[in-house]
Amino acid sequence: MTTTSSAGARGLPTRWRTGAGRVAAGAALLTAVAFLPWLSGIDPALTVLRARAADQDPTPAQLSAVREQLGLDEGPFAHLGRWLSGLAHGDAGASWVSGEQVLPQVTTALAVSVTLMLGALAVTIAVAALVCARTLYLGSRRELRQKRAGTAAAVAAALPKFLLASLLATVCGVWLGWFPSQGWEGPRSMVLPALALGVPSGAMIGGLLDQALPAAFNEPWARTWRAHGCSGGRIARTALRSALAGVLPQLLPTVVALVGGAVAVEKIFNIPGLGRLSLDAATAQDMPPLQTATLTLVLLGVCAGFLIQLLRHALLGPALRDGALPALHPPRLPRPRSLPWVVGLCAVTLLALVVAGLLRDPSHVETTARLLPPSFAHPLGTDSLGRDLLARLGHGALRTVGVALAVTVVSALVGLLIGTTAQLGAGLTEVVSTMPAVLAGLLTTAVTGPSVWGAACAVCLVAWTPYAAQTAALLEQERASGHLLASLSFGAGPSYLLRHHLLPAVGPALVRNALLRLPTTVLVLASLGFLGLGEQPPTPEWGRLLSENQPYAELAPWTVLGPSAALVLLSVLAVSSTTWSRSRPRG
Repeated sequence: MTTTSSAGARGLPTRWRTGAGRVAAGAALLTAVAFLPWLSGIDPALTVLRARAADQDPTPAQLSAVREQLGLDEGPFAHLGRWLSGLAHGDAGASWVSGEQVLPQVTTALAVSVTLMLGALAVTIAVAALVCARTLYLGSRRELRQKRAGTAAAVAAALPKFLLASLLATVCGVWLGWFPSQGWEGPRSMVLPALALGVPSGAMIGGLLDQALPAAFNEPWARTWRAHGCSGGRIARTALRSALAGVLPQLLPTVVALVGGAVAVEKIFNIPGLGRLSLDAATAQDMPPLQTATLTLVLLGVCAGFLIQLLRHALLGPALRDGALPALHPPRLPRPRSLPWVVGLCAVTLLALVVAGLLRDPSHVETTARLLPPSFAHPLGTDSLGRDLLARLGHGALRTVGVALAVTVVSALVGLLIGTTAQLGAGLTEVVSTMPAVLAGLLTTAVTGPSVWGAACAVCLVAWTPYAAQTAALLEQERASGHLLASLSFGAGPSYLLRHHLLPAVGPALVRNALLRLPTTVLVLASLGFLGLGEQPPTPEWGRLLSENQPYAELAPWTVLGPSAALVLLSVLAVSSTTWSRSRPRG
Protein backbone atom coordinates (compact mmCIF):
# COMPACT_ATOMS: atom_id res chain seq x y z
CA MET A 1 0.00 0.00 0.00
CA THR A 2 2.86 2.36 0.81
CA THR A 3 4.49 1.75 -2.58
CA THR A 4 1.22 2.38 -4.40
CA SER A 5 0.52 5.56 -2.48
CA SER A 6 3.98 6.95 -3.03
CA ALA A 7 3.78 6.10 -6.71
CA GLY A 8 0.49 7.89 -6.97
CA ALA A 9 1.88 10.88 -5.10
CA ARG A 10 4.79 11.06 -7.52
CA GLY A 11 2.54 10.54 -10.53
CA LEU A 12 0.33 13.59 -10.00
CA PRO A 13 3.16 16.19 -9.95
CA THR A 14 4.77 14.41 -12.90
CA ARG A 15 1.57 14.72 -14.94
CA TRP A 16 1.28 18.39 -13.97
CA ARG A 17 4.87 19.08 -15.05
CA THR A 18 4.37 17.26 -18.35
CA GLY A 19 1.14 19.16 -18.97
CA ALA A 20 2.87 22.44 -18.17
CA GLY A 21 5.57 21.62 -20.71
CA ARG A 22 2.94 20.95 -23.39
CA VAL A 23 1.08 24.19 -22.69
CA ALA A 24 4.27 26.29 -22.60
CA ALA A 25 5.64 24.78 -25.81
CA GLY A 26 2.32 25.13 -27.64
CA ALA A 27 1.91 28.74 -26.53
CA ALA A 28 5.47 29.61 -27.58
CA LEU A 29 4.99 28.02 -31.01
CA LEU A 30 1.68 29.80 -31.66
CA THR A 31 3.19 33.12 -30.55
CA ALA A 32 6.18 32.65 -32.86
CA VAL A 33 3.85 31.88 -35.77
CA ALA A 34 1.79 35.00 -34.98
CA PHE A 35 4.96 37.11 -35.27
CA LEU A 36 5.90 35.69 -38.71
CA PRO A 37 4.59 38.63 -40.82
CA TRP A 38 6.31 41.16 -38.56
CA LEU A 39 9.58 39.21 -38.35
CA SER A 40 9.93 38.73 -42.08
CA GLY A 41 10.55 42.41 -42.81
CA ILE A 42 8.13 42.15 -45.75
CA ASP A 43 4.88 44.11 -45.64
CA PRO A 44 2.16 41.51 -44.88
CA ALA A 45 -0.36 43.57 -46.87
CA LEU A 46 1.91 43.35 -49.93
CA THR A 47 2.29 39.57 -49.56
CA VAL A 48 -1.47 39.07 -49.16
CA LEU A 49 -2.27 41.25 -52.18
CA ARG A 50 0.24 39.36 -54.32
CA ALA A 51 -1.28 36.06 -53.19
CA ARG A 52 -4.73 37.34 -54.17
CA ALA A 53 -3.68 38.66 -57.58
CA ALA A 54 -0.10 37.96 -58.57
CA ASP A 55 -0.28 39.98 -61.81
CA GLN A 56 -1.32 43.28 -60.22
CA ASP A 57 1.04 45.98 -59.01
CA PRO A 58 -0.44 47.08 -55.65
CA THR A 59 -0.96 50.78 -55.06
CA PRO A 60 -0.43 52.54 -51.69
CA ALA A 61 -4.19 52.94 -51.37
CA GLN A 62 -4.74 49.21 -51.84
CA LEU A 63 -2.06 48.37 -49.31
CA SER A 64 -3.56 50.77 -46.78
CA ALA A 65 -7.01 49.25 -47.31
CA VAL A 66 -5.67 45.73 -46.71
CA ARG A 67 -3.88 46.80 -43.52
CA GLU A 68 -7.08 48.36 -42.21
CA GLN A 69 -9.21 45.38 -43.25
CA LEU A 70 -6.91 42.83 -41.56
CA GLY A 71 -5.97 45.00 -38.58
CA LEU A 72 -2.25 44.69 -39.33
CA ASP A 73 -1.46 48.06 -37.74
CA GLU A 74 -2.59 46.74 -34.35
CA GLY A 75 0.33 44.33 -34.10
CA PRO A 76 0.67 40.56 -33.63
CA PHE A 77 -0.66 40.32 -30.08
CA ALA A 78 -3.99 41.96 -30.96
CA HIS A 79 -4.40 39.63 -33.93
CA LEU A 80 -3.49 36.56 -31.86
CA GLY A 81 -5.95 37.60 -29.15
CA ARG A 82 -8.80 37.99 -31.66
CA TRP A 83 -8.02 34.63 -33.22
CA LEU A 84 -7.97 32.86 -29.84
CA SER A 85 -11.20 34.61 -28.80
CA GLY A 86 -12.95 33.45 -31.94
CA LEU A 87 -11.52 29.96 -31.59
CA ALA A 88 -13.15 29.67 -28.16
CA HIS A 89 -16.51 30.10 -29.93
CA GLY A 90 -15.73 27.64 -32.71
CA ASP A 91 -14.65 30.31 -35.24
CA ALA A 92 -11.10 30.09 -36.61
CA GLY A 93 -11.60 33.16 -38.79
CA ALA A 94 -11.47 33.60 -42.53
CA SER A 95 -8.53 33.32 -44.88
CA TRP A 96 -6.83 36.63 -45.61
CA VAL A 97 -6.30 35.55 -49.22
CA SER A 98 -9.47 33.72 -50.30
CA GLY A 99 -11.94 35.00 -47.69
CA GLU A 100 -13.17 31.43 -47.04
CA GLN A 101 -13.77 30.09 -43.55
CA VAL A 102 -10.64 28.42 -42.19
CA LEU A 103 -12.09 25.63 -40.06
CA PRO A 104 -13.63 23.60 -42.96
CA GLN A 105 -10.36 23.87 -44.91
CA VAL A 106 -8.25 22.65 -42.00
CA THR A 107 -10.72 19.88 -41.12
CA THR A 108 -10.72 18.52 -44.68
CA ALA A 109 -6.93 18.72 -44.96
CA LEU A 110 -6.51 17.03 -41.57
CA ALA A 111 -8.74 14.13 -42.58
CA VAL A 112 -6.65 13.58 -45.70
CA SER A 113 -3.34 13.83 -43.84
CA VAL A 114 -4.40 11.51 -41.00
CA THR A 115 -5.59 8.92 -43.54
CA LEU A 116 -2.28 9.18 -45.34
CA MET A 117 -0.42 8.94 -42.02
CA LEU A 118 -2.27 5.73 -41.10
CA GLY A 119 -1.36 4.23 -44.47
CA ALA A 120 2.27 5.27 -44.01
CA LEU A 121 2.20 3.79 -40.50
CA ALA A 122 1.01 0.44 -41.87
CA VAL A 123 3.85 0.45 -44.42
CA THR A 124 6.32 1.51 -41.72
CA ILE A 125 5.35 -1.42 -39.49
CA ALA A 126 5.54 -3.89 -42.39
CA VAL A 127 8.98 -2.70 -43.52
CA ALA A 128 10.30 -2.60 -39.94
CA ALA A 129 9.10 -6.20 -39.46
CA LEU A 130 10.94 -7.30 -42.60
CA VAL A 131 14.16 -5.58 -41.51
CA CYS A 132 14.32 -7.26 -38.10
CA ALA A 133 12.63 -10.61 -39.00
CA ARG A 134 15.92 -12.51 -39.40
CA THR A 135 17.32 -11.31 -36.05
CA LEU A 136 14.03 -12.15 -34.35
CA TYR A 137 14.00 -15.66 -35.81
CA LEU A 138 17.64 -16.51 -35.06
CA GLY A 139 17.60 -14.93 -31.61
CA SER A 140 14.57 -16.93 -30.50
CA ARG A 141 16.47 -20.13 -31.35
CA ARG A 142 19.78 -19.06 -29.77
CA GLU A 143 21.39 -19.07 -33.23
CA LEU A 144 22.42 -15.41 -33.36
CA ARG A 145 26.10 -15.92 -34.15
CA GLN A 146 27.16 -12.59 -35.68
CA LYS A 147 26.17 -8.96 -35.65
CA ARG A 148 24.01 -7.59 -38.46
CA ALA A 149 25.70 -5.00 -40.65
CA GLY A 150 22.46 -3.08 -41.16
CA THR A 151 23.31 -2.10 -44.75
CA ALA A 152 19.85 -2.93 -46.14
CA ALA A 153 18.16 -0.72 -43.54
CA ALA A 154 20.69 2.07 -44.18
CA VAL A 155 20.06 1.95 -47.95
CA ALA A 156 16.27 2.08 -47.56
CA ALA A 157 16.42 4.79 -44.88
CA ALA A 158 18.60 6.96 -47.14
CA LEU A 159 16.13 6.90 -50.04
CA PRO A 160 14.89 10.46 -50.71
CA LYS A 161 11.13 10.38 -50.18
CA PHE A 162 10.33 12.82 -52.94
CA LEU A 163 12.42 10.82 -55.45
CA LEU A 164 10.78 7.59 -54.34
CA ALA A 165 7.42 9.33 -54.76
CA SER A 166 8.32 10.46 -58.29
CA LEU A 167 9.48 6.95 -59.21
CA LEU A 168 6.32 5.32 -57.86
CA ALA A 169 4.07 7.88 -59.54
CA THR A 170 5.82 7.38 -62.89
CA VAL A 171 6.15 3.58 -62.87
CA CYS A 172 3.11 2.37 -60.92
CA GLY A 173 0.84 5.31 -61.70
CA VAL A 174 1.58 6.37 -65.28
CA TRP A 175 3.32 3.45 -66.99
CA LEU A 176 1.51 0.52 -65.37
CA GLY A 177 -1.67 2.33 -64.32
CA TRP A 178 -2.02 0.32 -61.11
CA PHE A 179 -2.86 3.27 -58.85
CA PRO A 180 -3.76 6.95 -59.33
CA SER A 181 -0.69 9.15 -59.75
CA GLN A 182 -2.48 12.43 -58.96
CA GLY A 183 -5.29 13.63 -56.70
CA TRP A 184 -7.14 12.20 -53.75
CA GLU A 185 -10.08 10.06 -54.84
CA GLY A 186 -10.25 7.28 -52.26
CA PRO A 187 -8.21 4.45 -50.71
CA ARG A 188 -6.40 3.65 -53.98
CA SER A 189 -4.95 7.17 -54.01
CA MET A 190 -3.29 6.48 -50.67
CA VAL A 191 -1.17 3.50 -51.75
CA LEU A 192 1.70 5.17 -53.62
CA PRO A 193 2.24 8.14 -51.26
CA ALA A 194 2.02 5.80 -48.26
CA LEU A 195 4.77 3.65 -49.79
CA ALA A 196 6.92 6.69 -50.52
CA LEU A 197 6.61 7.88 -46.92
CA GLY A 198 6.56 4.52 -45.14
CA VAL A 199 9.49 2.66 -46.73
CA PRO A 200 12.28 4.99 -45.49
CA SER A 201 10.55 5.45 -42.12
CA GLY A 202 10.09 1.70 -41.71
CA ALA A 203 13.73 1.05 -42.56
CA MET A 204 14.79 3.53 -39.90
CA ILE A 205 12.53 2.08 -37.21
CA GLY A 206 13.42 -1.46 -38.23
CA GLY A 207 17.14 -0.69 -38.13
CA LEU A 208 16.85 0.64 -34.57
CA LEU A 209 14.77 -2.35 -33.49
CA ASP A 210 17.17 -4.78 -35.16
CA GLN A 211 20.03 -3.34 -33.11
CA ALA A 212 18.03 -3.54 -29.86
CA LEU A 213 16.89 -7.16 -30.19
CA PRO A 214 20.25 -8.92 -29.50
CA ALA A 215 20.38 -7.22 -26.08
CA ALA A 216 16.92 -8.60 -25.24
CA PHE A 217 17.90 -12.11 -26.31
CA ASN A 218 21.08 -11.82 -24.23
CA GLU A 219 19.16 -11.53 -20.95
CA PRO A 220 19.23 -14.43 -18.46
CA TRP A 221 15.48 -15.02 -18.77
CA ALA A 222 15.90 -15.94 -22.45
CA ARG A 223 18.45 -18.65 -21.65
CA THR A 224 16.34 -19.92 -18.76
CA TRP A 225 13.17 -20.08 -20.82
CA ARG A 226 14.98 -21.89 -23.62
CA ALA A 227 16.44 -24.43 -21.16
CA HIS A 228 12.95 -25.10 -19.78
CA GLY A 229 11.60 -25.85 -23.24
CA CYS A 230 9.65 -22.67 -23.98
CA SER A 231 8.79 -22.27 -27.65
CA GLY A 232 10.80 -19.97 -29.87
CA GLY A 233 7.67 -18.00 -30.68
CA ARG A 234 7.04 -17.15 -27.02
CA ILE A 235 10.67 -16.11 -26.50
CA ALA A 236 10.55 -13.99 -29.66
CA ARG A 237 7.36 -12.21 -28.56
CA THR A 238 8.79 -11.42 -25.12
CA ALA A 239 12.09 -10.16 -26.53
CA LEU A 240 10.23 -8.04 -29.10
CA ARG A 241 8.07 -6.58 -26.35
CA SER A 242 11.17 -5.65 -24.35
CA ALA A 243 13.08 -4.13 -27.30
CA LEU A 244 10.04 -2.39 -28.77
CA ALA A 245 9.48 -0.34 -25.62
CA GLY A 246 12.73 1.55 -26.23
CA VAL A 247 12.09 2.08 -29.96
CA LEU A 248 8.38 2.92 -29.78
CA PRO A 249 8.86 6.65 -28.94
CA GLN A 250 10.57 7.04 -32.34
CA LEU A 251 7.16 6.62 -33.96
CA LEU A 252 6.11 10.05 -32.74
CA PRO A 253 8.73 12.17 -34.57
CA THR A 254 9.13 9.69 -37.44
CA VAL A 255 5.53 8.94 -38.45
CA VAL A 256 3.27 11.50 -36.80
CA ALA A 257 5.46 14.30 -38.20
CA LEU A 258 4.46 13.09 -41.67
CA VAL A 259 1.14 14.86 -41.20
CA GLY A 260 2.74 18.29 -41.39
CA GLY A 261 6.07 17.43 -42.99
CA ALA A 262 5.08 15.47 -46.10
CA VAL A 263 4.91 18.62 -48.24
CA ALA A 264 7.04 17.34 -51.14
CA VAL A 265 5.15 14.03 -51.42
CA GLU A 266 1.80 15.82 -51.20
CA LYS A 267 2.87 18.14 -54.02
CA ILE A 268 4.06 15.31 -56.27
CA PHE A 269 0.78 13.40 -55.87
CA ASN A 270 -1.32 16.60 -55.70
CA ILE A 271 -2.77 15.64 -52.30
CA PRO A 272 -4.68 18.39 -50.42
CA GLY A 273 -3.14 17.63 -47.04
CA LEU A 274 -2.31 19.68 -44.00
CA GLY A 275 1.36 20.03 -44.96
CA ARG A 276 0.54 21.76 -48.24
CA LEU A 277 -2.06 23.94 -46.55
CA SER A 278 0.48 25.05 -43.93
CA LEU A 279 3.18 25.77 -46.51
CA ASP A 280 0.87 27.73 -48.81
CA ALA A 281 -0.49 29.74 -45.88
CA ALA A 282 3.01 30.47 -44.53
CA THR A 283 4.30 31.52 -47.94
CA ALA A 284 1.34 33.90 -48.40
CA GLN A 285 1.51 35.04 -44.74
CA ASP A 286 -2.14 33.99 -44.48
CA MET A 287 -2.22 33.83 -40.70
CA PRO A 288 -5.67 32.37 -39.79
CA PRO A 289 -5.18 29.05 -41.67
CA LEU A 290 -1.50 28.88 -40.64
CA GLN A 291 -2.27 29.35 -36.95
CA THR A 292 -5.20 26.91 -37.06
CA ALA A 293 -3.10 24.29 -38.85
CA THR A 294 -0.27 24.80 -36.34
CA LEU A 295 -2.65 24.36 -33.40
CA THR A 296 -4.07 21.23 -35.03
CA LEU A 297 -0.58 19.77 -35.41
CA VAL A 298 0.22 20.57 -31.77
CA LEU A 299 -2.94 18.82 -30.53
CA LEU A 300 -2.25 15.85 -32.79
CA GLY A 301 1.30 15.55 -31.45
CA VAL A 302 0.11 15.69 -27.84
CA CYS A 303 -2.58 13.03 -28.41
CA ALA A 304 -0.18 10.77 -30.30
CA GLY A 305 2.50 11.17 -27.62
CA PHE A 306 -0.02 10.29 -24.93
CA LEU A 307 -1.14 7.14 -26.77
CA ILE A 308 2.44 6.03 -27.46
CA GLN A 309 3.33 6.53 -23.81
CA LEU A 310 0.33 4.42 -22.72
CA LEU A 311 1.28 1.65 -25.13
CA ARG A 312 4.88 1.74 -24.00
CA HIS A 313 3.94 1.47 -20.31
CA ALA A 314 1.61 -1.42 -21.19
CA LEU A 315 4.52 -3.21 -22.91
CA LEU A 316 6.84 -2.74 -19.92
CA GLY A 317 4.17 -3.69 -17.37
CA PRO A 318 4.48 -3.44 -13.57
CA ALA A 319 8.27 -3.93 -13.73
CA LEU A 320 8.65 -0.27 -14.75
CA ARG A 321 6.84 0.90 -11.62
CA ASP A 322 8.54 -1.59 -9.33
CA GLY A 323 12.09 -1.00 -10.59
CA ALA A 324 12.50 -4.58 -11.77
CA LEU A 325 13.32 -4.12 -15.45
CA PRO A 326 16.26 -6.08 -16.87
CA ALA A 327 19.22 -4.13 -18.20
CA LEU A 328 19.52 -4.44 -21.99
CA HIS A 329 23.24 -4.86 -22.69
CA PRO A 330 24.01 -6.05 -26.24
CA PRO A 331 26.38 -9.01 -26.57
CA ARG A 332 29.75 -8.57 -28.28
CA LEU A 333 28.90 -10.59 -31.36
CA PRO A 334 31.54 -11.16 -34.06
CA ARG A 335 31.20 -8.93 -37.09
CA PRO A 336 30.27 -10.38 -40.50
CA ARG A 337 33.14 -11.34 -42.79
CA SER A 338 31.73 -9.05 -45.46
CA LEU A 339 31.64 -5.98 -43.22
CA PRO A 340 35.24 -4.78 -43.81
CA TRP A 341 34.66 -5.16 -47.55
CA VAL A 342 31.43 -3.15 -47.36
CA VAL A 343 33.11 -0.35 -45.39
CA GLY A 344 36.14 -0.32 -47.68
CA LEU A 345 34.10 -0.39 -50.89
CA CYS A 346 31.83 2.44 -49.76
CA ALA A 347 34.76 4.56 -48.57
CA VAL A 348 36.82 4.04 -51.74
CA THR A 349 33.86 4.65 -54.07
CA LEU A 350 32.80 7.81 -52.24
CA LEU A 351 36.37 9.12 -52.10
CA ALA A 352 36.90 8.39 -55.79
CA LEU A 353 33.73 10.28 -56.75
CA VAL A 354 34.70 13.29 -54.66
CA VAL A 355 38.32 13.46 -55.86
CA ALA A 356 37.32 13.02 -59.51
CA GLY A 357 34.68 15.74 -59.13
CA LEU A 358 37.12 18.17 -57.50
CA LEU A 359 39.29 18.04 -60.63
CA ARG A 360 36.42 19.44 -62.74
CA ASP A 361 34.72 22.83 -62.98
CA PRO A 362 31.28 22.72 -61.28
CA SER A 363 30.12 26.10 -62.65
CA HIS A 364 30.92 25.62 -66.34
CA VAL A 365 27.69 25.90 -68.36
CA GLU A 366 27.47 24.28 -71.79
CA THR A 367 24.01 24.81 -73.27
CA THR A 368 24.66 22.34 -76.09
CA ALA A 369 25.29 19.55 -73.55
CA ARG A 370 22.02 19.72 -71.58
CA LEU A 371 20.82 16.48 -69.92
CA LEU A 372 23.48 14.30 -71.56
CA PRO A 373 23.61 10.68 -70.33
CA PRO A 374 26.74 9.33 -68.62
CA SER A 375 29.75 9.11 -70.91
CA PHE A 376 33.54 9.18 -70.78
CA ALA A 377 33.50 13.00 -70.89
CA HIS A 378 30.75 13.23 -68.25
CA PRO A 379 30.76 10.04 -66.10
CA LEU A 380 27.56 11.02 -64.25
CA GLY A 381 25.97 12.98 -67.11
CA THR A 382 24.98 16.64 -67.17
CA ASP A 383 22.11 18.64 -65.68
CA SER A 384 19.51 20.86 -67.33
CA LEU A 385 22.04 23.69 -67.78
CA GLY A 386 24.76 21.45 -69.21
CA ARG A 387 26.90 21.43 -66.05
CA ASP A 388 28.93 18.34 -65.22
CA LEU A 389 27.18 16.42 -62.41
CA LEU A 390 30.36 14.68 -61.23
CA ALA A 391 32.00 18.07 -60.72
CA ARG A 392 29.05 19.42 -58.77
CA LEU A 393 28.90 16.24 -56.69
CA GLY A 394 32.58 16.44 -55.78
CA HIS A 395 32.65 20.15 -54.97
CA GLY A 396 29.51 19.87 -52.84
CA ALA A 397 30.73 16.93 -50.75
CA LEU A 398 32.57 18.78 -47.99
CA ARG A 399 29.87 21.42 -47.54
CA THR A 400 27.05 18.88 -47.60
CA VAL A 401 28.58 16.41 -45.19
CA GLY A 402 30.03 19.10 -42.92
CA VAL A 403 26.77 21.00 -42.43
CA ALA A 404 24.74 17.80 -42.05
CA LEU A 405 27.18 16.42 -39.47
CA ALA A 406 27.15 19.69 -37.54
CA VAL A 407 23.34 19.75 -37.50
CA THR A 408 23.20 16.08 -36.48
CA VAL A 409 25.68 16.53 -33.62
CA VAL A 410 23.93 19.64 -32.29
CA SER A 411 20.49 18.00 -32.57
CA ALA A 412 21.67 14.84 -30.82
CA LEU A 413 23.26 16.81 -27.96
CA VAL A 414 20.17 19.00 -27.52
CA GLY A 415 17.96 15.90 -27.61
CA LEU A 416 20.17 14.24 -25.00
CA LEU A 417 19.89 17.24 -22.67
CA ILE A 418 16.13 17.67 -23.11
CA GLY A 419 15.52 13.93 -22.87
CA THR A 420 17.08 13.86 -19.41
CA THR A 421 14.33 16.19 -18.15
CA ALA A 422 11.61 13.65 -18.81
CA GLN A 423 8.68 15.47 -17.19
CA LEU A 424 9.11 18.88 -18.82
CA GLY A 425 10.84 17.59 -21.95
CA ALA A 426 8.04 15.16 -22.87
CA GLY A 427 5.52 17.90 -23.58
CA LEU A 428 8.06 19.97 -25.49
CA THR A 429 9.05 16.96 -27.60
CA GLU A 430 5.44 16.13 -28.48
CA VAL A 431 4.72 19.69 -29.61
CA VAL A 432 7.89 20.31 -31.62
CA SER A 433 7.88 16.86 -33.28
CA THR A 434 4.84 17.83 -35.38
CA MET A 435 6.27 21.20 -36.45
CA PRO A 436 7.18 21.10 -40.17
CA ALA A 437 10.80 21.95 -40.89
CA VAL A 438 9.55 24.34 -43.58
CA LEU A 439 7.68 26.38 -40.96
CA ALA A 440 10.79 26.43 -38.77
CA GLY A 441 12.74 27.56 -41.83
CA LEU A 442 10.34 30.43 -42.48
CA LEU A 443 10.57 31.59 -38.86
CA THR A 444 14.37 31.36 -38.82
CA THR A 445 14.85 32.98 -42.22
CA ALA A 446 12.65 35.87 -41.13
CA VAL A 447 15.36 36.68 -38.57
CA THR A 448 18.61 35.56 -40.23
CA GLY A 449 17.77 35.83 -43.92
CA PRO A 450 18.20 32.95 -46.41
CA SER A 451 21.53 31.21 -45.85
CA VAL A 452 22.92 27.75 -45.26
CA TRP A 453 23.43 28.43 -41.56
CA GLY A 454 19.92 29.86 -41.23
CA ALA A 455 18.60 26.60 -42.70
CA ALA A 456 20.87 24.64 -40.35
CA CYS A 457 19.43 26.50 -37.35
CA ALA A 458 15.90 25.80 -38.61
CA VAL A 459 16.60 22.07 -38.86
CA CYS A 460 18.18 22.06 -35.40
CA LEU A 461 14.97 23.59 -34.02
CA VAL A 462 13.01 20.45 -34.93
CA ALA A 463 15.58 17.69 -35.48
CA TRP A 464 16.35 17.11 -31.79
CA THR A 465 12.96 15.51 -31.07
CA PRO A 466 13.81 11.89 -32.11
CA TYR A 467 16.87 11.94 -29.87
CA ALA A 468 14.99 13.44 -26.94
CA ALA A 469 12.24 10.83 -27.23
CA GLN A 470 14.80 8.03 -27.42
CA THR A 471 16.85 9.39 -24.51
CA ALA A 472 13.80 9.79 -22.26
CA ALA A 473 12.59 6.26 -23.00
CA LEU A 474 15.96 4.58 -22.46
CA LEU A 475 16.70 6.53 -19.28
CA GLU A 476 13.31 5.67 -17.83
CA GLN A 477 13.99 1.98 -18.42
CA GLU A 478 17.52 2.20 -17.06
CA ARG A 479 16.38 3.98 -13.88
CA ALA A 480 13.86 1.21 -13.32
CA SER A 481 16.43 -1.59 -13.70
CA GLY A 482 17.49 -3.76 -10.81
CA HIS A 483 21.23 -3.22 -11.21
CA LEU A 484 20.89 0.58 -10.96
CA LEU A 485 18.87 0.22 -7.76
CA ALA A 486 21.60 -2.07 -6.46
CA SER A 487 24.23 0.58 -7.22
CA LEU A 488 22.16 3.14 -5.35
CA SER A 489 21.90 0.85 -2.35
CA PHE A 490 25.70 0.59 -2.28
CA GLY A 491 26.01 4.38 -2.15
CA ALA A 492 26.73 5.22 -5.80
CA GLY A 493 26.59 8.95 -6.47
CA PRO A 494 25.21 10.85 -9.49
CA SER A 495 28.58 10.99 -11.24
CA TYR A 496 29.09 7.23 -10.95
CA LEU A 497 25.56 6.51 -12.15
CA LEU A 498 25.98 8.83 -15.11
CA ARG A 499 29.30 7.30 -16.22
CA HIS A 500 28.56 3.64 -15.54
CA HIS A 501 24.81 3.30 -16.12
CA LEU A 502 22.96 6.16 -17.78
CA LEU A 503 25.33 7.23 -20.57
CA PRO A 504 26.26 3.64 -21.56
CA ALA A 505 22.54 2.84 -21.79
CA VAL A 506 21.80 5.81 -24.07
CA GLY A 507 25.00 6.61 -25.98
CA PRO A 508 25.34 3.72 -28.48
CA ALA A 509 21.64 3.75 -29.42
CA LEU A 510 21.69 7.53 -29.84
CA VAL A 511 24.74 7.39 -32.12
CA ARG A 512 23.14 4.69 -34.24
CA ASN A 513 19.96 6.71 -34.55
CA ALA A 514 21.91 9.83 -35.54
CA LEU A 515 23.82 8.01 -38.27
CA LEU A 516 20.64 6.50 -39.69
CA ARG A 517 19.12 10.00 -39.84
CA LEU A 518 22.17 11.66 -41.43
CA PRO A 519 20.90 11.40 -45.05
CA THR A 520 17.49 12.67 -43.92
CA THR A 521 19.20 15.77 -42.50
CA VAL A 522 20.84 16.39 -45.89
CA LEU A 523 17.46 16.16 -47.63
CA VAL A 524 15.68 18.45 -45.16
CA LEU A 525 18.41 21.06 -45.66
CA ALA A 526 17.95 20.63 -49.40
CA SER A 527 14.19 21.14 -49.21
CA LEU A 528 14.72 24.44 -47.39
CA GLY A 529 17.25 25.53 -50.00
CA PHE A 530 14.87 24.58 -52.81
CA LEU A 531 12.21 26.87 -51.27
CA GLY A 532 14.70 29.73 -51.12
CA LEU A 533 15.24 29.43 -47.35
CA GLY A 534 18.68 27.83 -47.28
CA GLU A 535 21.64 27.21 -49.56
CA GLN A 536 21.30 29.42 -52.63
CA PRO A 537 22.23 28.49 -56.21
CA PRO A 538 24.61 27.89 -57.87
CA THR A 539 26.22 26.23 -54.81
CA PRO A 540 26.81 22.53 -55.66
CA GLU A 541 25.23 20.93 -52.59
CA TRP A 542 23.98 17.31 -52.78
CA GLY A 543 20.48 17.94 -51.55
CA ARG A 544 20.12 20.91 -53.89
CA LEU A 545 21.25 18.70 -56.79
CA LEU A 546 18.40 16.33 -55.96
CA SER A 547 15.85 19.13 -55.64
CA GLU A 548 16.93 20.90 -58.83
CA ASN A 549 16.97 17.74 -60.94
CA GLN A 550 13.85 16.08 -59.50
CA PRO A 551 11.62 17.46 -62.33
CA TYR A 552 13.89 15.70 -64.87
CA ALA A 553 13.99 12.34 -63.06
CA GLU A 554 11.68 10.68 -65.60
CA LEU A 555 13.32 12.16 -68.70
CA ALA A 556 16.93 11.93 -67.46
CA PRO A 557 17.16 9.66 -64.40
CA TRP A 558 20.95 9.98 -64.24
CA THR A 559 20.56 13.56 -63.00
CA VAL A 560 19.39 12.26 -59.61
CA LEU A 561 21.20 8.94 -59.63
CA GLY A 562 24.60 10.37 -58.63
CA PRO A 563 23.46 12.39 -55.58
CA SER A 564 21.16 9.56 -54.47
CA ALA A 565 23.99 7.03 -54.72
CA ALA A 566 26.27 9.36 -52.75
CA LEU A 567 23.69 9.65 -49.96
CA VAL A 568 23.25 5.87 -49.87
CA LEU A 569 27.02 5.32 -49.76
CA LEU A 570 27.35 7.87 -46.95
CA SER A 571 24.58 6.20 -44.95
CA VAL A 572 25.92 2.66 -45.42
CA LEU A 573 29.46 3.80 -44.57
CA ALA A 574 28.35 5.53 -41.37
CA VAL A 575 26.15 2.67 -40.14
CA SER A 576 28.61 -0.08 -41.12
CA SER A 577 31.50 1.72 -39.43
CA THR A 578 29.50 1.97 -36.22
CA THR A 579 28.62 -1.73 -36.38
CA TRP A 580 32.29 -2.56 -36.95
CA SER A 581 33.42 -0.51 -33.95
CA ARG A 582 30.85 -2.13 -31.63
CA SER A 583 31.52 -5.74 -32.65
CA ARG A 584 34.49 -7.96 -32.09
CA PRO A 585 36.57 -9.66 -34.78
CA ARG A 586 36.18 -13.35 -35.35
CA GLY A 587 38.31 -15.47 -33.14
